[in-house]
Amino acid sequence: MSWAPVGLRRLPLTLAILCVAVGVLVFSTGLLSFNPDPRTWDTATERLTELVVIISLMGAGLKLDRPPGWRSWATTWRLLIVAMPLTIAAVAWLGWAGLGFSLALALLFGACMAPTDPVLAADVQVGPPKSGNEDEVRFGLTSEAGLNDALAFPFVHLAILAAAGGLATQAGLSDWFTIKVGWKLLAGLAAGWLIGKVFGHLLFRRRRSLSKFGDGLIALAATLIAYAAAELIHGYGFLAVFVCAVTIRASERDHDFHQEMHDFSDQIERLLMMLLLVLFGGALANGLLSSLTWTDALIGLAVVFVVRPVAGLLAMTGSGQPWRERLLLAFLGIRGVGSVYYLAYGINHGEFGDSERIWAVVGFIILVSILVHGVTATPLLDRLTRRREAQAG
Repeated sequence: MSWAPVGLRRLPLTLAILCVAVGVLVFSTGLLSFNPDPRTWDTATERLTELVVIISLMGAGLKLDRPPGWRSWATTWRLLIVAMPLTIAAVAWLGWAGLGFSLALALLFGACMAPTDPVLAADVQVGPPKSGNEDEVRFGLTSEAGLNDALAFPFVHLAILAAAGGLATQAGLSDWFTIKVGWKLLAGLAAGWLIGKVFGHLLFRRRRSLSKFGDGLIALAATLIAYAAAELIHGYGFLAVFVCAVTIRASERDHDFHQEMHDFSDQIERLLMMLLLVLFGGALANGLLSSLTWTDALIGLAVVFVVRPVAGLLAMTGSGQPWRERLLLAFLGIRGVGSVYYLAYGINHGEFGDSERIWAVVGFIILVSILVHGVTATPLLDRLTRRREAQAG
């Protein structure tokens, strides 16, 4: 994890691609009897992906130098309010009309494909705190990844409701709208803000502030406490963690201790990411995609190359951003660990019937995203940076 990125800088490869390849190679030998198929280890898959996502959300929130605001975060709101619902609707329609999924399974498919992954999207995100590496494309993808993991959750619950037959009842829809949408979002927002304020006071406002100890482990404490607080009041923990990170950063925006916390979160996140991607490669080697058909593959390619780019471009219409930046924001919607978590959560909490095919389609989309976005993201963003510097010069 420490040395591989240095050696890969001059190659069209990423650490994620390398980890998946290692997993495929190791588990293809037959030396390991363990089969890391997420369909078998459904609960473990849900918990492990849950952990790495919340740690990644803390790191994403601490990275952002830009204070929250309606105008300053305009790109974020466009991607969340326009691109995400369009993506969910389009992918759900493809699942229903193209793959023959039930309405409930199609809704779950759409919700799984909505989030830009905060874990695998690290290469396209802003730099560490106060690094100054915060152009509009990187900022938009980072802030979007920090928030849409929580905002897609109501649609997972809508799919679970559909699987239970609750869409036909007014009581079911009312409960979904008031609890799964209204209360859970507000509770997650409040819990994250409150825990962030408390940690901000402990770190920077007291005479004997905790920041003097210089221990980045505090980032993990803030992550788990914010998540637990939100879950205890039945809020969305993903939202709470990201809001907590942004609130901590706002309490003393230019303090050097943000770098310590970010670095610790980044190290834990990369370690867990490596584990997950090696296991993902092992699942591929053991037949995760065995039920994939040509139709499934074509629709998977459409999700990556058509649905997200079109939804992203529509969201950025009228934004005033240069065409190249809008195209990159639309194209670099990486799918990964968050999609695995949502699918595992939905399958574990709803009655969707046979899930083998949807696992194959989602696994294929994640593999394509890792390969395509992994190879293209860094060169495209570097080219954009050089063009911007040339224009400024």
